[in-house]
Amino acid sequence: MASIDLNVAPESTYSVAGKQIKFNTAKDIEPYLRELNALKDVKKVDFSGNTIGIEASKALSEALVGKDSIVEVDFSDLYTGRLNTEIPQSLQYLLPALLKLPNLKLVNLSDNAFGLQTIDPIDDYIAKAVTLEHLILSNNGMGPFAGSRIGGSLFKLARAKGDKPSLKTFVCGRNRLENGSVNHLAVGLRNHKDLEVVRLYQNGIRPAGIAKLIEKGLSHNKKLKVLDLQDNTITTRGAIKLAESVSNWPGLVELNLNDSLLKNKGSLELVTAFTKDPRESLTVLKLQYNELEPDSLVVLAEAIAEKLPNLQLLELNGNRFEQDSEHITKINSVFQERGFGELDELDELEELDSEEDEDEEEEEEEEDSLEEDLDLEQLEEDLSGLVVDDKDKGVDDIADELSKTHLE
Repeated sequence: MASIDLNVAPESTYSVAGKQIKFNTAKDIEPYLRELNALKDVKKVDFSGNTIGIEASKALSEALVGKDSIVEVDFSDLYTGRLNTEIPQSLQYLLPALLKLPNLKLVNLSDNAFGLQTIDPIDDYIAKAVTLEHLILSNNGMGPFAGSRIGGSLFKLARAKGDKPSLKTFVCGRNRLENGSVNHLAVGLRNHKDLEVVRLYQNGIRPAGIAKLIEKGLSHNKKLKVLDLQDNTITTRGAIKLAESVSNWPGLVELNLNDSLLKNKGSLELVTAFTKDPRESLTVLKLQYNELEPDSLVVLAEAIAEKLPNLQLLELNGNRFEQDSEHITKINSVFQERGFGELDELDELEELDSEEDEDEEEEEEEEDSLEEDLDLEQLEEDLSGLVVDDKDKGVDDIADELSKTHLE
């Protein structure tokens, strides 16, 4: 995943990243907090790759308050070896402290074993983090119910921001979000009108979920630049909605659909969408392991030559066409003329199969459905009521009401 550059100078960064320090007590962390306090105008604080307990979390939270210059906090991989009872208590100190940082724009909480037991402090934090522009929450073991809660909190955040900048980056890969999270995620994401980067790789979302997430959610994010759905299951059903929505993202720079089982019908729908209008912004297109066949390759080659003048990176390995195809030769020639080199070696291509695959795809799509296919306009109304009533309700009360709109 490409890093987000907030132009923080090294001298403005306090980092103990990757030192594998065990911060158990306030005494354990005290020497590092002295170093942090000695740094004037600190803009980035990075404690990733260590492990922190409850008492040390309290001390760190107290040290952060008042450092108004902080714009970035990295608390990824911060709980190795911690009990699942310790993590939520630690977050109940750290996350409220982050809310007191008036210029905080980026928070990375990835690679922590949060699961469902920590969703209350995370939900509460996201809903109130009005300065936040970049949220990274990958590999946290969320699951579909926690994913729904995050979607709901994103909606509440959008309403709470007022005239502050919208969320620009949402990364939530490897979290087992599945179809059960899609209703709330679609509503949450579409309300962040300036959203530019969405990465939801490796989440086990199936075609019905992908189709709804795109049609009812991401198609409304007109400023989208990066969409990463790698290693979910899209098939023709999801690819049709994706193809229909491409025109809504005129500034799209990167589309990653590797390992997403577009099938050839879905691949053809998508690449055909790229032949309709010039797309000068698109530089990265990843389509590995999608059962793309020669008829789709013909259309893709045409799109690259005529409509995608700045495409620099194309990944096609693991699909179903001949390595020495004339259309691969054509694509390589176009890339060489533009000074971008050639495609990476295609060494894992598959054999073309019979019509059996098409029958299997139709059966899969007939069986696939959302666990609860909600009316998202009604869901948005319901969530709006929760936002209005927030001042009189605790996080647990709101969670109870949110749970009524979703069946796990």
